[in-house]
Amino acid sequence: MTMNLPIPSLQSPVSNPQSPIPSDLLRFTTAGSVDDGKSTLIGRLLFDAKSIFEDQMEAVERASRGRGDPYVDLALLTDGLRAEREQGITIDVAYRYFATPRRKFIIADTPGHIQYTRNMVTGASTAELAIILVDARKGVLTQSKRHAFLSTLLQIPHLVVAVNKMDLVDYREDVFDRIVEDFREFSTKLDVRDVVYIPMSALLGDNVVDKSEKMPWYDGSTLLHHLETVNTGATRNAIDFRFPVQYVIRPSQDFRGYAGQVASGRVSVGEEVVVLPSGLTSRVASLVTFDGEQVEANAGESIVITLEDDIDVSRGNMLVRSRNLPHKSNRLDVTLCWMGETPLDPKASYWLQHTTRMVRALVSELNYRIDVDTMHREQAATLQLNEIGRVQLTTTEPLFFDPYQLNRTTGNFILIDPYTNSTVAAGMIRDRSRQVDELVDVASRGERPASENVVWEQGTISRAMRETLNGHKGAVLWMTGLSGSGKSTVSRLLEQRLYRMGCHTFYLDGDNLRHGLNGDLGFAPEDRKENIRRVGEVAKLAFDHANLVLCTFISPYAADRDFARSLLPEGRFFEIYVKCDIEVVKRRDPKGLYAKALAGEIKGFTGIDAPYEEPIHPELVVETDLHSADELVEQILDALRRAGIVGE
Repeated sequence: MTMNLPIPSLQSPVSNPQSPIPSDLLRFTTAGSVDDGKSTLIGRLLFDAKSIFEDQMEAVERASRGRGDPYVDLALLTDGLRAEREQGITIDVAYRYFATPRRKFIIADTPGHIQYTRNMVTGASTAELAIILVDARKGVLTQSKRHAFLSTLLQIPHLVVAVNKMDLVDYREDVFDRIVEDFREFSTKLDVRDVVYIPMSALLGDNVVDKSEKMPWYDGSTLLHHLETVNTGATRNAIDFRFPVQYVIRPSQDFRGYAGQVASGRVSVGEEVVVLPSGLTSRVASLVTFDGEQVEANAGESIVITLEDDIDVSRGNMLVRSRNLPHKSNRLDVTLCWMGETPLDPKASYWLQHTTRMVRALVSELNYRIDVDTMHREQAATLQLNEIGRVQLTTTEPLFFDPYQLNRTTGNFILIDPYTNSTVAAGMIRDRSRQVDELVDVASRGERPASENVVWEQGTISRAMRETLNGHKGAVLWMTGLSGSGKSTVSRLLEQRLYRMGCHTFYLDGDNLRHGLNGDLGFAPEDRKENIRRVGEVAKLAFDHANLVLCTFISPYAADRDFARSLLPEGRFFEIYVKCDIEVVKRRDPKGLYAKALAGEIKGFTGIDAPYEEPIHPELVVETDLHSADELVEQILDALRRAGIVGE
């Protein structure tokens, strides 16, 4: 039985089941201080859009009667939790859908309490418009400013400042003008693109759907008209094609497809794409959907991509265009919103989920905490629940990303506690971290350090003369990979084969050099850099004597390997990625180092709490968990023969 409580000024429906299918979608969120009327406003929109079932309305009427409300409380349409209904506030994020003839909408109704800031961040993360409600009686409060700041931090392009409860201030124009002036003064500190101010009464429906006759001084649009006409797609990156692979579909030997959602940009059949991190290229053979094949796919579409070539692609890889590459780094400059009940532990490691890729991450530096009430920067040793700060992260494997302001999908991530498996933070990537020494690094200028007052002495016997005598060319074979991946095993067997072929070799091993030449170096990033610099110089000297120089070094940083490459002529440096699954390497653990690192006895161990940057375009990839050492040596010898380094 329907309750007979008054519902003041119910407007005529704005849509009906026979309306045409809306042409586009707008995701928006509501925010503001506690009891500003967010849920009531959404309830009004749902009611007037005829998006409420009869039994839902009856349940709301019963709940209103049980609370003794003098009217049917439309806020109860979104306040689904029992605690919310009892207290008349919003605690969780409530998502609702409705449609008008012009557009479809997804609403995220977020909490106003300060302790639920993380919920607001969650609800606003995919929104293109934010409605900041302000109580006309109270004006712009601290929490209103907080939510406006968070909205701009999340790069929401459109803001609507809805000055609500105008009926309680007699619809006075001066009250509205004062609030507009206060918010405009505050917004000068924000990166605000588009702000619209609307006076309204969500309870009575003034300026929500229809123009209010009680505010003739306001000549702007109603809220619904603005929602229907505001430009959508401002946050979508339609240029940079990014396709994180979510799943490999292999129903039979005749079909191999890669399922996922186009994060940004578009792709067409026949286009060349690059697989990251391997760097392998192919062309799109087909784009498959549930409804069949199509010639093009755009951002937001879930598709299955097949490639013309049978190459290694797996979950966590990303397909991009060869001339439109994302950033790559294992050091990230991020803005972090802490969502965990337990504070951030700067000494702990977390799982970092970025698109479909998951890697280990460490906090290398906490720059500052942001006071979201004043927007001042504060020194901090940690981040507590709901606090936001600027943080430098280091990941054990490099990520392929775009800055958040350019691509919200590939610029965001979450941190996961490895012990509880709970999400503890959400982050936005500003850019890759940069260090001062990068700006003055001589290698980046193509120069090499040299002592003063010295001159390079050229020998009387050239490398070409030595190569003629040896019967083969000189080259550096740089084997890089995780500890325990099999670099030394493959290198030693390769050296034996080359010796039997009559080749002159020079073997450089990481552990051996740290017993002497590099014995003064540790394992901090700067020491690792210097270690590889010295190795590169020694390898060049050996190469100049027409040797085949075998280098077996973890060499985790791509920039250091690139420096070693820069010392040699084109075509004489072979970067050989000795690849092996990290779990296989841990089980092998020939020196017992992984066990010690996992137990915390070794700090800065590559693959555990220190990064390894996989080669993007190595000359050769050898996989020791898939092939025997003899097979891999044959692969390397074949590559050397094809390059003309050694003969048959």
